[in-house]
Amino acid sequence: LIGGSMAKAIKKNTDHTVFGLDCDKQVISRALLTESIDFEISDNKELNKCNLVLICLYPQATIDFVKNNADFFADGCLVVDCCGVKEYVTNEILPLSLKKGFTYVGGHPMAGIESWGFSHSKGSLFNNASMILCSNHASIQQLEFLKNFFLSLGFNRIQMTTPSEHDKMIALTSQLAHVLSSAYVKSPSALKHGGFSAGSFKDMTRVAKLNEDMWSELFMENRENLLTEIDCLIERLQEYERAIRCEDKETLKNLLKEGRELKIKVDGKNI
Repeated sequence: LIGGSMAKAIKKNTDHTVFGLDCDKQVISRALLTESIDFEISDNKELNKCNLVLICLYPQATIDFVKNNADFFADGCLVVDCCGVKEYVTNEILPLSLKKGFTYVGGHPMAGIESWGFSHSKGSLFNNASMILCSNHASIQQLEFLKNFFLSLGFNRIQMTTPSEHDKMIALTSQLAHVLSSAYVKSPSALKHGGFSAGSFKDMTRVAKLNEDMWSELFMENRENLLTEIDCLIERLQEYERAIRCEDKETLKNLLKEGRELKIKVDGKNI
């Protein structure tokens, strides 16, 4: 999804030449047929043709790809991954980049849909989205290039951060939401909801339609941060549970009021 959308957005919005590499030859054929890429990289040694390499794989596959192909990256090449966790990936790739002479920048496009795969990719996926970049050794000129590059693809914000801070925030803003949605839809009443929802049920369960292979890997590779958020959520839910069970209407009203006021404050932030 992300790799195909990146290719399509680059072709749609820039004059860059796009090379495509995928283990599934049918994906490459569709990418060429739809003019999402200009050329296929049939031999990994051809990676040295690229000034910028975008790796859109699962975290472990990303690490393995870089380790297996580090000798093929051109000197000074920018290598940007698009994984949903950053510390785990950065700790493996950064030392290798310093040794081999390419520049590694951790990336995370904050855009997606419930479906996955090249067939669901689209050039407009990143419109008005945020692109997160984590870098310990890229030059100002390289970061400026990446900023302008990603803005040209439709992103409206470039967020610079550290791998550690990224993973802490993503545990809340993305991963916890997927855990909660998956657990919420498992209610015994869920299959009977038809006609009883004005949209809240659909909103709460949207991301339960996830790719379990990818998300289980993301959860496990950020488990400490995610467990912290799950524990905090359980504590907050228990406050509501106690108020309702004890018929403590005033406490319940205060809890709901706090949530409403905080939501207004959160909406006032540029997110």
